[in-house]
Amino acid sequence: MQHGPAVRRRKLGAELRALRASAGLTSGEAARLVGWHQSKVSRIETGTSGVKPADVRLLLDAYGVTDPQLRDLLLVLTGSGRGSGRQHHHWWHAYRGVLPPTYRDFISLESQASAMRTLETTVVPGLLQTPEYARAVTRAAVDGLSEERLDALVEVRLARQDVLRADPPLELRAVLDEAVLRREVGGPDVMARQLERLVEAARLPHVRLQVLPFGAGAHIGVTGSFVIFSFSSTSDLDVVVLDHLTSSVYLERKEDLEAYSEAFNALGIHALSPEDSLDFIAATAAGA
Repeated sequence: MQHGPAVRRRKLGAELRALRASAGLTSGEAARLVGWHQSKVSRIETGTSGVKPADVRLLLDAYGVTDPQLRDLLLVLTGSGRGSGRQHHHWWHAYRGVLPPTYRDFISLESQASAMRTLETTVVPGLLQTPEYARAVTRAAVDGLSEERLDALVEVRLARQDVLRADPPLELRAVLDEAVLRREVGGPDVMARQLERLVEAARLPHVRLQVLPFGAGAHIGVTGSFVIFSFSSTSDLDVVVLDHLTSSVYLERKEDLEAYSEAFNALGIHALSPEDSLDFIAATAAGA
């Protein structure tokens, strides 16, 4: 288990170590090729120190890595702001005084990922929230917020949604517990508009929504919400994120990824089909 920035360093280091091994090089040989001390290569590969994009390019050239997607994604993990075929910029840095580090890293991963799978048991996923719903949820979740800070957090929530309008867009698969639809957030008018927004989103080709009705009974997701980020170049960089009240926990072990992927697939089987889910959301919005 690692918190935010360490996730990227460890994953980048592990990938570079694997690429070096594939090239048939020892860490000492790699260091000599690029004119470094072996300790620098070791620190990068173990994730104990950050690495500059220029250094990653040197290593990739030394290892003969030419795949543009893989090179791009590894550069993203340095914080260079490129990857997934989208144009990235660290817009969230303007909110450094408002956002905790783990949230900034979550946004960074979200902006770089090619796909996102999420189980939501209490609230609408942030990428699909209306401004009014986002404001009501944020006000309830963070006690004692000033109006200025509340405005900033809502702005961040809405800016994150650009990944669904990017080229290519983030592929979003979400399973929503029925409680998400039934819990009235912000009053009936706000909730009605939010449900309409879900219907609109569910019709997008890159968004797949499924509702897990109360009738499904207890399910594997009752222990809490989670997010799985996937990256187009390699599954080795996929990561699970668990949200807590004051921080996020990142799971990167292969065993964790497999367990949560299997859990998400099981939830999808027990949930309503996307078509039936769309009807269910629409009926809920209509007060049926």
